[in-house]
Amino acid sequence: MPRFRTLASLAVAATATVALAACGGGETAKTADNPYKLLQAGVLRTGTLTDAPPNVFLKDGKFTGFDNDLLTAVAAKAGLKVEFVGTDFSALLSQVATKKFDVGSSSITVTEARKQTVQFTNGYDFGYFGLDVPAGSTVKGFNDLSGKRVVVVQGTVQDDYATKQGLNPVRVPDYNGAVNQLKAKTADAWIAPAEIGEKSAADSGGKITVVEKQLSSSPTAFAVAKDNPALLAVLNKGLDEVIKDGTWKKLQDQYYPGRPIPDGFTPGSGR
Repeated sequence: MPRFRTLASLAVAATATVALAACGGGETAKTADNPYKLLQAGVLRTGTLTDAPPNVFLKDGKFTGFDNDLLTAVAAKAGLKVEFVGTDFSALLSQVATKKFDVGSSSITVTEARKQTVQFTNGYDFGYFGLDVPAGSTVKGFNDLSGKRVVVVQGTVQDDYATKQGLNPVRVPDYNGAVNQLKAKTADAWIAPAEIGEKSAADSGGKITVVEKQLSSSPTAFAVAKDNPALLAVLNKGLDEVIKDGTWKKLQDQYYPGRPIPDGFTPGSGR
C-alpha cells in the first residue's frame, strides 16, 4: 500500500505539472496575440464625444470628425480596428486610466496636470480658444467677461482658463449644453475650442456668434493609460506614418479648410 500511494502521488504531481505548463503556454500565447494589452485583441476601444464637430461627433450613427478619422488611420497602420464609444469629457481621462477605454480621442489638450492621470501620444493638432456669445451681445472679447455668466464644458482646458481668471464659470457636461445656454440667453458667453465654437455658431441660425479667438499654448493628443508604453509607441509610429503619407494634411483640409497652421507647429515626432 505505501508503494501504491507513492506512485499515485507521483502521478498526481506529474499531472499538475503538465496542467501548469499548459496554463503558462496559454498565457504566453494570449500575450503574443495582444501585445498592446487591449481590452479586446486587435481592437482599440476608444472613448470619444458625440457632440463636438468638426473635431469629434456622431453623424448618421457613425463616430467621425478630424480626431476620430485620424485615429482610425493611425490604428490601421498597426493592423488595428477602432471601436468608438460615447462618453462625457469630464470622465474620459479617468476612464482611460482605469482601462474602461484603451484610448481617449477628443482634441485633448496636453497639460502637466493631465499627465498625472494618463500619458499622451505626440501632439497631432493645435487649438484655439474661441469666445461664443448670443447674437447682439455687448461682450466683444475675453477682456469683457468679468461679472458675466460664462459657461464651459466641465474638465476642459477652457474650464481651467475660466477658473484661473476668476470667472466662476457655469459648468455643463457636454457641448450641446453650452450651445443651448447661449441660444436661450441663460449664459452671456461660452469659452469653447475655437473650431467647435465656430461650427456651433454657423449651425445656430444666427443666434450665436464668435467674437474672439486665441491660440492655445499646448498641442492636442490621444490619451493612453500610463502603464501601456507598447500602445503609446505603436500609436506614435502610426501617427508619423499618416503624417508622412499625406493623410494628416488631407484630414486637415477636409475638416478645417483654410485654417492656417501656426508658425513652429509640427505634428508627430517632428515637433
